[in-house]
Amino acid sequence: MFRKILIANRGEIAVRIMRACREMNIRTVAVYSDVDRKSLHVRYADEAYRIGPAPSTESYLRIDRVLDAARRSGAEAIHPGYGFLAENPEFARACEEAGIVFIGPPVSAMELMGFKTAARHALIQAGLPVVPGADRNLENFAEIARIAGEIGYPVMLKASAGGGGKGLRMVREKSELESAYRTACSEAQNAFNDSAVYLEKFIEHPRHVEIQILGDRHGNLIHLGERECSLQRRHQKVMEECPSPAVNEDLRRRMGETAVRIGRLAGYVNAGTVEFLLDPKGNFYFLEMNTRLQVEHPVTELVYGIDLVKEQVRIAAGKPLEWRQEDVQIRGVAIECRIYAEDPANNFFPSPGLITRLQVPAGPGIRHDSGVYEGWQVPLEYDPLLSKLAVWGTNRTEAIARLQRALAEYGIQGIQTNIPFFRRVLEHPDFAAGRIDTGFVDRVLAAGLMRDEPPSEEEEHVALLAAMLGAERNIGAMQPTPTGNTDWKQAGRFASLHRQPHRTGGRS
Repeated sequence: MFRKILIANRGEIAVRIMRACREMNIRTVAVYSDVDRKSLHVRYADEAYRIGPAPSTESYLRIDRVLDAARRSGAEAIHPGYGFLAENPEFARACEEAGIVFIGPPVSAMELMGFKTAARHALIQAGLPVVPGADRNLENFAEIARIAGEIGYPVMLKASAGGGGKGLRMVREKSELESAYRTACSEAQNAFNDSAVYLEKFIEHPRHVEIQILGDRHGNLIHLGERECSLQRRHQKVMEECPSPAVNEDLRRRMGETAVRIGRLAGYVNAGTVEFLLDPKGNFYFLEMNTRLQVEHPVTELVYGIDLVKEQVRIAAGKPLEWRQEDVQIRGVAIECRIYAEDPANNFFPSPGLITRLQVPAGPGIRHDSGVYEGWQVPLEYDPLLSKLAVWGTNRTEAIARLQRALAEYGIQGIQTNIPFFRRVLEHPDFAAGRIDTGFVDRVLAAGLMRDEPPSEEEEHVALLAAMLGAERNIGAMQPTPTGNTDWKQAGRFASLHRQPHRTGGRS
């Protein structure tokens, strides 16, 4: 087993991986940019190395600097988390050439599944279900128009190297196609440095259902059921649950078997996720494969009782899976909310700033994966994900009630968060009944889901202060009351409990 692992990431996922390593008696190495010097993942790690200024292109995306930190620290392996370099085959190849174990799939699997057109082509050749459309990059608009005419409108234009909704356009009519094509190519070029796009038939009112797979180097490959990921805003997942309320035992078996076949086709090793679109008639189609740990992995862990990060580490160390397919059993229901620093009342605009107060939920069935603390400054430079709040219940009704209770206990001041948005979603009758699809969130927002949200405690304080200032304007400007910022040690107190001695490096 490894003695030391470097985590090439930041925030809540870096802390979550470090916790698994600590339980396995593995020392951890953090890397950080200048703006992350006081971040929780830096404080939690056994060692920390600066890798550059705030822009990710000069820090977390610099393969040379990450590998230099690994060499200086003596780390034997690197866990990429998700995002940044997690699905970059060049990074995995560079790790291999440097003699450092990459905790993830082989380069060949990343290259095959990382480009959607290559993956679609391979699956079509193998007779596996994919959404009708092109199986290669389309060179020009004439090709786009021809294939769109063949499969019929509406269609989806997608970036071949894309993800996260970038380079993605839905086209309902022929007259919209050329403009959408140019916009998709431009977005793809800016986001992925690759303007290539392809075309798919648009599936009306689909669910986004994904299957978690695990494979070792000894030929064992299993699936851990499905996650419902249909709650998305602008093609970005915001809330997930396991199992899906739309999937029965037979459908789960068929989707799981298909996901395992896709994994074997790719020669897949380690943890990965096969994503499907599920139509209202129960037909499912391959969407893409994520060759990494998913953001929403906690709901699978809560329901199946398997620590995916520990399994990733064991597999990377060459150990065989301890689980057989028949060992994998569903137990209850789990739901996860992604807590972002953004303002749902202002079109979900990012809300960086100082966290002046933080009270996290607790009690039975609550899991809180966080990368922040009271007194920490949320930076503007990165994705505004603060934490993931996941709950477990014996059934979906209990899980929803538990999540409502947990959100009511969750208190963050100093910044805005999307917690009010989740409270409204949980109250919606269609969500309670499981009647959701990938367009649900955008539809209910357009219908006024966030209107007339009662003011938060912080908003009431701001309004009161404004009234006081107005009343005493003749006396002079009043100074705001200090927020009582906690000092360094107190702010990171819960990260420091039972820690090993902290040693830093590379703080130039």
